[in-house]
Amino acid sequence: MKIENQKVVKATYALYIKGEGGKEELMEQATEEAPLVWCQGEGMMLPAFEAQMAGKEVGDSFDFVLAAADAYGEYFQEGLQELPKKMFFNGDGEFDEERVYVGAIVPMNTIDGQIVKAQVCEITDTTVTIDLNHPYAGEDLHFTGKILDIRDVTEGELKAIRNQRGCGGCHGHCGQDSCEDCNKDCKKGGCCG
Repeated sequence: MKIENQKVVKATYALYIKGEGGKEELMEQATEEAPLVWCQGEGMMLPAFEAQMAGKEVGDSFDFVLAAADAYGEYFQEGLQELPKKMFFNGDGEFDEERVYVGAIVPMNTIDGQIVKAQVCEITDTTVTIDLNHPYAGEDLHFTGKILDIRDVTEGELKAIRNQRGCGGCHGHCGQDSCEDCNKDCKKGGCCG
């Protein structure tokens, strides 16, 4: 069986980006015990990543680089925003230090009601500076890995993915074999929650 649309793929992978001095640094990794799982053609992975995977079979290895333009795009200075600190107060009217700290990823609502993730860059007495750029914006991504399994997607999984539930929320990092199992974990506060 080859990787094509509506196939569930399980793979190991390592993601590297260039660090200081041009040396590659390992940023993410999925192992055989906790593989990356996605449904090809359903928007769970970067389109350029899926294009590289198309046609591969179980046992095939991969090693490729996605240019920043084909990955998360260029870094935009406009993505840095300074917001009033009171926007990050909890229900008690106090600054939420448990969730909001330098380096934290926080959900933010856009003007049109969408939720995006932002990284906290700086906190002062009156402001919080966030970065709306993806953490890998402006970076070329080097992927290596191996295809472990390919199977047909079930109707239930496809429905869950298309409803933006199930393992579409965690991209299979929970290690479950199906979106249904992933959903059970999410309801217990697991990988998606």
